[in-house]
Amino acid sequence: MVSRVHTVAFQGIEGVPVDVQVMVAPGKIGMQIVGLPDKAVAESRERVQAALHATGLALPPKRVTVNLAPADLPKEGSHFDLAIALGLMAALGAVPADALSGYMVIGELNLDGTIASVAGALPAAIAANALDMGLICPADCGPEAAWASADIDILAPRSLIGIANHFKGTQVLSRPHPAVRGAALDLPDLADIKGQESAKRALEVAAAGGHNLLMVGPPGAGKSMLAARLPSILPPLLPQELLDVSMVHSIAGKLAGGKLSDRRPFRAPHHSASMASLVGGGLKARPGEASLAHHGVLFLDEFPEFTPQVLDALRQPLETGECVIARANHRVSYPAAFQLVAAMNPCRCGMAGEPGHICARGPRCAADYQARISGPLMDRIDIRIDVPAVSAIDLIGAKSTGEASSAVARRVERARNAQRERFAALEERSTTINARCSASLIEKLAEPDAPGLALLREAAEKMRFSARGYHRVLKVARTIADLDGKARVGRMHVGEAIAYRIATAERTGAVA
Repeated sequence: MVSRVHTVAFQGIEGVPVDVQVMVAPGKIGMQIVGLPDKAVAESRERVQAALHATGLALPPKRVTVNLAPADLPKEGSHFDLAIALGLMAALGAVPADALSGYMVIGELNLDGTIASVAGALPAAIAANALDMGLICPADCGPEAAWASADIDILAPRSLIGIANHFKGTQVLSRPHPAVRGAALDLPDLADIKGQESAKRALEVAAAGGHNLLMVGPPGAGKSMLAARLPSILPPLLPQELLDVSMVHSIAGKLAGGKLSDRRPFRAPHHSASMASLVGGGLKARPGEASLAHHGVLFLDEFPEFTPQVLDALRQPLETGECVIARANHRVSYPAAFQLVAAMNPCRCGMAGEPGHICARGPRCAADYQARISGPLMDRIDIRIDVPAVSAIDLIGAKSTGEASSAVARRVERARNAQRERFAALEERSTTINARCSASLIEKLAEPDAPGLALLREAAEKMRFSARGYHRVLKVARTIADLDGKARVGRMHVGEAIAYRIATAERTGAVA
């Protein structure tokens, strides 16, 4: 007799249906798992046998064969345990086989028969819902899976005994409720920063349009402080964005307690990060920091200290909004529409260009340090600002508090709402912010008035903007006009956008 249970394998954030076929037949006593299982799946044999024994169900002295179909699809992870165990229980008559036919099953088994949480419950629930099926998952994953749909049937048992009793009718498992993580109340506030008004303005523009930002200044100028306060002025995730972000975090196992949050991700990896950790990869092609920052912020402090090859790996995700991990036997794509925020010193000693400072190595110190960032990567950064040092005298004379993040956040949200309504009117459903607007469309939406066009033409000739640079200036100008509540981009908006494009040219030697 062959019993069948449905489960899922993950390719990126997509769930691929897998059929678990279990046959108990006469032959050499033992249990064999076939269908390209990895080490974790192969070890399911021991966990399943121990869990069934703890439940009071002994395997018969027969040959047990478990086939994971399709056989040419690699199977990775421990979430196949529960499906294999239920397939065995159905083959032995411990649970009705027809009751399992309408469910997709994921879960890892402990040796005592309890069910441990696994990564990927939300993508699995979405895959099950697409096939008009229910989902059986661990109890800890139930609140996460419940977000897939209000109509999907979800069973979230804590043990094998619980699911067996449910199908026998002696115990009823209630549907889990979607869980929400509370909003953070301790976010750093812009009011804490004294001075740096131009940097705060640039941070507001970057937040309003989702633009990439580079801050250049000496140590202690406040670059990291400014970046840490960016989440406090960003608007909450939209419903579709929340689902996209949560699917990536679910695959990575980052949803604590299965709770979702509408707070935008803020990822700040150390500069020793490898290429696989930043853009994704490794043995199982897991999502990297760029994908975990999807619809949020990727902050790279000490920008030139990252390996040049690692930084250049970000060029394609910055342009396309996804990380494609290609291997000899498979290809995985993770979404990565993140906002890059970087901070760097002007040179290795950190004080190039500061009044009264003379570097012993001269201009070469700055040139060598800046050369670690390639021109093509720098060309993808929309806003570049100088963050000058703040002296103790400046702090003593400054106001006790500046403008609060809440006031800036309201302006940012109004600007984003204007962008979203504009793109919706044009039926551009995939675009909600200016930074992600196509080149052909931004030329129409951000066409400056006559004085602004004259200024843009003059700056393009003098600064030799690249085609990408020209379009990014238009995007920033459109965002500045949105902050001002203007329908037409004017000379003032173009001028500020150009200033952000060339602000650090003397320090960094960056091309426009």
